[in-house]
Amino acid sequence: MANAEQLKALFKSHFEGDEDRFCSVAMQIAANEARRGHGKLATELRELIDDAKCHRSTHSVVSINRPQGELETILDASHSKTRLAEMVLEKELSEQIQHVIREQRHAARIREHGLVPRRKLLLAGHPGTGMTMTASVLAGELGIPLFQVRLDGLVTKFMGGTASKLRLVFDAASRTRGVYLFDKFDAIGSMPSTENNVGEVRRVLNSFLQMIEQDQSQSLILAATNRFIDIEPALFRRFDDVLLYILPDRSQIAKLLKTRLSGSCRKGVRWGHLAKIADGMNHADIVHAANEVLKDALFRELEYVGEPEIRAMLEERMSTTERLFRNIVNIKRANLSALLADEAIDKKS
Repeated sequence: MANAEQLKALFKSHFEGDEDRFCSVAMQIAANEARRGHGKLATELRELIDDAKCHRSTHSVVSINRPQGELETILDASHSKTRLAEMVLEKELSEQIQHVIREQRHAARIREHGLVPRRKLLLAGHPGTGMTMTASVLAGELGIPLFQVRLDGLVTKFMGGTASKLRLVFDAASRTRGVYLFDKFDAIGSMPSTENNVGEVRRVLNSFLQMIEQDQSQSLILAATNRFIDIEPALFRRFDDVLLYILPDRSQIAKLLKTRLSGSCRKGVRWGHLAKIADGMNHADIVHAANEVLKDALFRELEYVGEPEIRAMLEERMSTTERLFRNIVNIKRANLSALLADEAIDKKS
């Protein structure tokens, strides 16, 4: 018979809607019965659990709006209406995303011929260049939910804890088709660099490698990183495709500004000239500046805005970004100087 702790865990997981925990405890009870010599009962319990899992594979137990149980601290779920036409990307990258969408829409036909549609993607590039938006686009175009994996809920300080939570995410992907985004993936996929964390980082990385390779779900698994160079080489062959994101060129900047502002602008705006001013900005900063132009026009009750207003907002955004970068550099220099000073003191002592 189940002991008191197992019974409490069984009831608690049921009332909290944590089906993964419920099945785990149920399997423990079945194992206990087998050890007690109750083979028939153990077999019947395992068959009931297996039947329940098969039923769950066709009936999602994770609410699209609110993941339940322990998943609630790991996954943020949402619906997306974003479309690829809303993104301004270089031609090659746009075509890669179109290929993924097309293959997913014809996934059944592809599988009938013994082939596998692309669904495990590594997104790498500069911050603010559209990686997170790509996840929203794929979810919106395919009409499936977007699940963002929260690293603060996934990564734990306890040995083996992160790997266990990774398993919950991949189990959820098997049950509920969706786009699962591991943002800031370098927190998991970076090559270990310190003696203190090398063991646990390696265990987590090995767990991810194994899980993504064994994953046979119909969900899309996306990993996004700004530190492409730090990614463990063994990860690359686990992904079906690698999408590289770079800063927009001047023609893309002009198109992005025009897309966001042309309906609210006076005639004669020199989009190419404004693109020169914004050269070096990422997509997110350009969109932010355009939105600020629209808000400023709203507050000033302007029917239309002109080139001077747009230029002023772009220059302000550029100045803010440059100040932030300088502060980061100065902080890093100060930290390095303090570290060197400490080492010098240690050597003297």
